[in-house]
Amino acid sequence: MSGARAWRRGLYALTDGSSGARLLALAEAVLRGGAVLLQYRAKATPRALRREEATALLALCRRHGVPLVINDDFELAVATGADGVHLGRDDPPPAQAREALGETAIIGVSCYADPERARAAAAAGADYVAFGSLFTSSTKPSATRAPLELLGAAGRELDLPVCGIGGITLANAPQAIAAGADLLAVISDLTNAPDPGPQAAAYAALFNARDT
Repeated sequence: MSGARAWRRGLYALTDGSSGARLLALAEAVLRGGAVLLQYRAKATPRALRREEATALLALCRRHGVPLVINDDFELAVATGADGVHLGRDDPPPAQAREALGETAIIGVSCYADPERARAAAAAGADYVAFGSLFTSSTKPSATRAPLELLGAAGRELDLPVCGIGGITLANAPQAIAAGADLLAVISDLTNAPDPGPQAAAYAALFNARDT
């Protein structure tokens, strides 16, 4: 495992494909609200613009002392100096990303509902594993559902931070945390909130309450 440890527990905020001023305003709000990780997720954005946006987000993250993770694209992470990458089923393996990004990079892997994929990711040097969709997701409505029990089981077996993703809201987040989620990856419940900053702070408070 690599990188600073502060990111290992708390709200993991994901961008929603917004661009320009809205993207930076959303990022600023959730960082001020207490997100411990920010992921740049922009699957439909042209590559040149993705590099520009990732660079701007990295500067913002640096001011808040929060790591920036790039979704899918470790080459973009290398080009911008981002702190890590999140890899899915169709992406290169963690070892390839580690070689490109270095030992201190944060490398996360989507494991869906597959504990064997999580074991393989851990053996390959992943820094966290993610399971989901935990709940019905507006971002990926047809995604395979992952039982909450996977979170605690993976955490106990792998000794890695375990991230829950998919359909997470303030109403169901306590279930995921109680089941063993160290990180909660959230998109819509932040970006659709009237004010994403207090929404992020409410997520942070759930973790703080659990830890006291």
